[in-house]
Amino acid sequence: MKSIQTASSLRWWHWLAAMLLAAGLVACGAPHSASERAQASEAASSRAPAKAASTLGTQWGEGRASATQSVEATRLYPDRPQALSQLLYSDEASIRRALGGTADRQLNVLLADGDVEWAVQDGQGQALPIFSTRGAQNYQLAGRHGERYELVYTNHSQRSYEVVATVDGLDVLTGQAGSMQRSGYLLRPGETLRIDGFRKSQNEVAAFRFANKGRAYANHTPAGDARNVGVIGAALFEVRLGEPKPAVRPSRPQGTEPAPAAFPGDPAPTYAPPPQYR
Repeated sequence: MKSIQTASSLRWWHWLAAMLLAAGLVACGAPHSASERAQASEAASSRAPAKAASTLGTQWGEGRASATQSVEATRLYPDRPQALSQLLYSDEASIRRALGGTADRQLNVLLADGDVEWAVQDGQGQALPIFSTRGAQNYQLAGRHGERYELVYTNHSQRSYEVVATVDGLDVLTGQAGSMQRSGYLLRPGETLRIDGFRKSQNEVAAFRFANKGRAYANHTPAGDARNVGVIGAALFEVRLGEPKPAVRPSRPQGTEPAPAAFPGDPAPTYAPPPQYR
């Protein structure tokens, strides 16, 4: 008897649910007033953060001294960054027109729950303004044509982070298509990291300079894509530092000599190649 009652109850609930669903469909299909439609349209538009079309790109600038060295580090979570963010950039007038009266203005972005501050500074060390829709994270950086800029990361935590940075879709270390699988820069606890250009060698970078989109480095290198001009990306991975490995000379069979090299001091081509203007 109990199983029959259960089956009967289920059938009754199915019928009631069908009736309620039909009533709901009728209510949804009822025409709204003009004011209700206007309010719904306004609410939908407010949920889509505005963004300005980019009017700038980043040019391969003048050479600047910038020494770096390799260290051993292991990502604690190789496939899961602790922070992933991007800054669209354009001129300030275009950004203000796109955002209108909803624009919030700030001087940095917090990454990894506030562990790291990310700012973009001009050649005089002043932070460039970052705009967004109030309550949103559609960050848009206001650049100025011809201005040199630097990416500045300040670590307020006791953790070490690897910073993988891209400009216009290109990895700042290699000049290749940006990927979170590539190596980045080390940001130690309490330190500030400045990335001021595409790396040309272990001791030099090509400065970041705002320019017309047509002069962007990404438009003049095989790895670039014009669709990515106007965006700066950052991914942070927490890392554990290892002990530096001693240099080991490669072994060779006894009695053999290494092949002659015309330029033995040149490093392997692992840095960003220069642009190819047409």
